[in-house]
Amino acid sequence: MKSVDMEDVERLLREVPLPRIIPVLQHFTGPRVEDVRQEVRQAIAKADLKRRIQPGARVAVGVGSRGIANLPDLVSTVLQVLQEGGAKPFIFPAMGSHGGATAQGQQAMLAHLGITEQTMGVPVRATMETLQVGTSAAGLPVYVDREAANADGIVWINRIKPHTSFRGTVESGLLKMMVIGFGKQKGADVAHVAGFGALVERLLDIAPVIQHSLPLWFAVGVLENAQDATAKVVALSPEQLLDQEPQLLAEARRLMPRIDLSPLDVLVVDEIGKNISGVGLDPNITGRYPNDLVKGELAVDKLAVLRLTRESDGNAAGIGLADVTTAAAEAQIDRRKGYVNSLTSTSMTTVKLPMVLPNDRLTLQAALKTCHADVSQVRLVRIRNTQHLDDIWVSEALLKAVKDHPQMESVGPAQVWPFDNLGNLTDLP
Repeated sequence: MKSVDMEDVERLLREVPLPRIIPVLQHFTGPRVEDVRQEVRQAIAKADLKRRIQPGARVAVGVGSRGIANLPDLVSTVLQVLQEGGAKPFIFPAMGSHGGATAQGQQAMLAHLGITEQTMGVPVRATMETLQVGTSAAGLPVYVDREAANADGIVWINRIKPHTSFRGTVESGLLKMMVIGFGKQKGADVAHVAGFGALVERLLDIAPVIQHSLPLWFAVGVLENAQDATAKVVALSPEQLLDQEPQLLAEARRLMPRIDLSPLDVLVVDEIGKNISGVGLDPNITGRYPNDLVKGELAVDKLAVLRLTRESDGNAAGIGLADVTTAAAEAQIDRRKGYVNSLTSTSMTTVKLPMVLPNDRLTLQAALKTCHADVSQVRLVRIRNTQHLDDIWVSEALLKAVKDHPQMESVGPAQVWPFDNLGNLTDLP
């Protein structure tokens, strides 16, 4: 944008007043696992799955791209259980087209999550090469990561939760990772090419081929509570997935946090990223979905996004759900990574670029100017990201709603936004 044009934009925005904001605690309830390592061991033992471990076997352990709570502990404990049984595990990235659909990119995503050869003590074998292991009942080719397909056994670990773009008996979780995560970009493309409306049908069509063609030992599923902490760990045999995962999905849905202050004039999200959600910011929290297949409870007029997480490695999936963002966020974007992910999922909405403004102050002012609310009445909420909702900020117009809410508590006086002399916030993550 030419400087003269930006000067005109700044002139239109510089007098837009910003509401003061109040720090608020949300008191969510729900189960919490205190000893994650012990819980993993108990889950595997309870399901009688140790008997599947074969001494000397090369075991591929699939790990995805999400920032799951306690992920290093979860993975390292599974590895220890396998090693104690005499198996020889290695890790493979089970994340479809993420990481720019390159082996190096996927290995880097695991590293950002604390999963490396050094931290886990086993090899990380990243490849985008696949083997076709069969054809589905609908005639679809079924692809699986080459390293996993050639292993003597496969174990995988993932969080179970509502998906961001579709609804079904299974959504984000173990079965989806088995089909899309294992399939790398090629397999993910087969599953997604008919769109999210057909995704559950394709998952259920492809999954039996993988189950019957590969030496799947077991999967470890994790549920998280509203505080982004581990709420439950389960271990399932491949035969149990179709029966048990829908029940676990329903439980995960009940445990999710929310912003119970609808409608909002402005929602400010400090950071988005692939480690937080498949579309950067979870639409189940923001109410902004990438398609019309899913509807949310929260109504938001204007959505502002300020930064990408470091762990996202430049994949700005989700930025297209915002109305306005910052030049700093734009500078973080690696378009190649987002575009590969978007072309594979067939959802282009999430990588569109919203209005980009030079700093945080102008970005907020643009959202406020266009929401048509007087500053004294504007219903604004600021969150760190859609995983961390214990601590939020609200505008003064929402104070009464906070006081009337049984799970919310204001914990400080109204304060001005902490900008530096460049107009950027000084308290971003």
